[in-house]
Amino acid sequence: MSKAILGRKVGMTRIYDEQGNNVPVTVVQAGPCFVSQVKTAETDGYDAVQLAFEDLKARHSTYPLIGHDAKAGIAPKRFRREVRLEDGGAAAYEAGQEINVESFADVKFCDVIGTSKGKGFQGPMKRHGFAGQEASHGVERKHRSPGSIGGRSSNLGTGKPKKGIRMGGHMGAEQVTVRSLKVIGIDKDKNLLLIQGPVPGPKQGLLYVREATRLYKGKAKIAKAG
Repeated sequence: MSKAILGRKVGMTRIYDEQGNNVPVTVVQAGPCFVSQVKTAETDGYDAVQLAFEDLKARHSTYPLIGHDAKAGIAPKRFRREVRLEDGGAAAYEAGQEINVESFADVKFCDVIGTSKGKGFQGPMKRHGFAGQEASHGVERKHRSPGSIGGRSSNLGTGKPKKGIRMGGHMGAEQVTVRSLKVIGIDKDKNLLLIQGPVPGPKQGLLYVREATRLYKGKAKIAKAG
């Protein structure tokens, strides 16, 4: 399967490579995760494993989830994520199996999925990158307004604002996937994963990291050579 793990974003720092170049990296507390369920084509119609991450006090969980984890022989967990496998791939896993950051030792590039920071209600300039009105003389105090939105008389003859027009609204707090980030290294003792560049979400935010599913020619060549 495509290697995958759950973790939390610790923050950003920098390291220096062999040539002395400054490399910005994001530190991810990756795992350890445990297999809380194994699905097979015979029982569920497809092959998959469910990963569970982060210990949780039983009083903060529910009886069904406590029993679900206990069936796999693990303590109650806070997060779970299902990872699809190729046909027959579930045979390599068993309930209660530990998956840690060492599984990324030979991975060159990864995809990171997280929830972006919530910005609340924002105007069109911040939300969509509008330039705003002119800031010179003669312009009312509307410099950050989106401009006219009602000139839609040709929109089916209704004159209503066109669907999908970019306006102010809720910004952030959405699932974001950043693809093909370079894996700089791992720390086996502390279960840390170093990923080049920024990743979605705030510090301590939950992240799902998987081996890159698609690469451009240059990165594909590097991954194949590695």
